[in-house]
Amino acid sequence: MTLPDPGLGSPTEAPTTPRGDDRRQAGGDPDRWLLWTRWLGWATLVANTVLVVTGGAVRLTGSGLGCPTWPRCTEDSFTPHGAYDVHSIIEFGNRTLTFVLVAIAFATFFAALGTRRSRLIRYAVVLALGIPLQAVIGGITVLTDLNPWVVSLHLLLSLAIISLSVVFLRRIDQPDPAAARGPVAGLAWATMLSGWVVLYIGTVVTGSGPHAGDADSPRNGLDPLQVSQLHADAVFLFIGLTIGLLFAVRAVALPAESTRAVSWLLGVQVSQSGIGFVQYFTDLPVVLVGFHLLGAALIAAVLTWAVLAVYLPKAPAPAPAPAG
Repeated sequence: MTLPDPGLGSPTEAPTTPRGDDRRQAGGDPDRWLLWTRWLGWATLVANTVLVVTGGAVRLTGSGLGCPTWPRCTEDSFTPHGAYDVHSIIEFGNRTLTFVLVAIAFATFFAALGTRRSRLIRYAVVLALGIPLQAVIGGITVLTDLNPWVVSLHLLLSLAIISLSVVFLRRIDQPDPAAARGPVAGLAWATMLSGWVVLYIGTVVTGSGPHAGDADSPRNGLDPLQVSQLHADAVFLFIGLTIGLLFAVRAVALPAESTRAVSWLLGVQVSQSGIGFVQYFTDLPVVLVGFHLLGAALIAAVLTWAVLAVYLPKAPAPAPAPAG
């Protein structure tokens, strides 16, 4: 599935160019800094989505303890060596993504500094701090032999970073947006809440199932059938609220982007639900579980876009002046 530009601006767009004196006072060309910030915001979003998928691959291949300790891979080395097998390579490969994320986070922060926008700088700082926090939680998962509740937190933090990346991108083109009020905005936030409930219960379902990441890792002890039913009920509520939001957005004639964003959210929900039902009735094949994890990352991103498009709608472009 190819995700369209979620109304966050094309990487080649730039806001209105300030005067030369303003540029010198800002320490450089702000258009250029905004261009880099936008590219790096997209890099943050994509890289963290990749991290969700590769983290899932570690668990689904039983490689969660391929590096049995942390922060080292073994008691004697930061890298796998000697008798360690493919599981060590998979787990170590996922760990090395942290360095890519750190590099992107630092670059994003410095680019945000160049824009002189305090809100963008704050978002960049939070995104950057999320990376070491994610690494620490990942280390705790290893030290606790892949405790399913810690693994759940590990995934949820990645999804939160993905969501914040979308907010960051939105703020590049909407530095001071006007927030909508009224029942439609309230419905958008209810949809957001229900979506995160679905994502959380999904991690609980995972913690009760067979893909623990290692044959000897514990499960959370909950009944997979009952918690899966709870997850399905939450999904029905989530989809129902999204359908209601789509009708509401059309009824109040919000900008076309709002309708497009909510429509995409509904499409991703239907696809994700289809994968979820098929994987449940086919005993959770690893390929489908992997796609379901990718779907969770897409839900986090598109849900955030949809809520922002409703709550902070973009002002319509001014009509061109009449000729003559």
